[in-house]
Amino acid sequence: MAFKIHAITVRPRNRIRESRVDRIFMGALYIGLGLVLLGLLYPLIYVVSASISDPSAVMSGEVVLWPVGFNLTAYETIMNYKQIWVGFANSIYYTVFGTLVNVVMTILAGFALSRKNLVGRNFFMFLFAFTLLFNGGLVPTYLLVHDLGLIDTRMSLIIPQAISVFNLLITVTYFRTSLPEELMDAARLDGCDDIQYLMKVVLPLSAPIIAVLTLFYAVGNWNQYFSALIYISKPDLQPLQIILRSILIQNQVDLSTMMDVQSYAARVSMIVLLKNALIVVASVPGLILYPFVQKYFVKGIMIGAIKG
Repeated sequence: MAFKIHAITVRPRNRIRESRVDRIFMGALYIGLGLVLLGLLYPLIYVVSASISDPSAVMSGEVVLWPVGFNLTAYETIMNYKQIWVGFANSIYYTVFGTLVNVVMTILAGFALSRKNLVGRNFFMFLFAFTLLFNGGLVPTYLLVHDLGLIDTRMSLIIPQAISVFNLLITVTYFRTSLPEELMDAARLDGCDDIQYLMKVVLPLSAPIIAVLTLFYAVGNWNQYFSALIYISKPDLQPLQIILRSILIQNQVDLSTMMDVQSYAARVSMIVLLKNALIVVASVPGLILYPFVQKYFVKGIMIGAIKG
């Protein structure tokens, strides 16, 4: 008995044809996004290139994108400055411990304010929102910190800014939209109280908002400058930003005392290199942290902003 085998032809699925207007729009969109990307990347690449280029090339404007000559004098100057290691250690402490306090306080406050059965919830929300528009001002805040005995202590950079109201509002919105009341009712049927519900249910489901808060607070704590300038005068407690400022001040040029033109040009060149190198040194930790939390970044913001 003979069998006939018939070949089966599989036709590719028809793709939706885009109209001419759609193609023009997508092309313009890609071009626009490409220009935005170039606008964001160019300053970063230029700063890195200028920090490792020859000083004369930087001063003459020869450095446009890639380094011209190779010179690590600025980084050697920074790394040989012993106080900068103290500033690094202090900034790491303020960033790690301060971010931990920030995230814990914000999660606790956000969880409480997101509960509909909280007595006086609207009043407390009004108090928090009120501080976005009005505050005591610089002098009263300094007097308060002074009266609390926090001047020239590490806590002066942590306790006064333990909670960001903006981040708190994002957290409250996230809990309200992402954690339905039925979830808490089910947890209570299983015997969970509020603390157990927070620890065993809320936190495991809140990885996106925790990552966003960690990034926001960590970047803010790492880059904090003004508070440290006001509250910290002891060199051993100053963060990296204040140390970098002191390096630039010590390398400033006084025109009234500068007589040698060559020495003046060399000093100005060194200042330019130091500025670029200091920007790179201060930006590296944030650039290292961001890739680990960026996948949660958009998700955490959008979930907290969309209600459906």
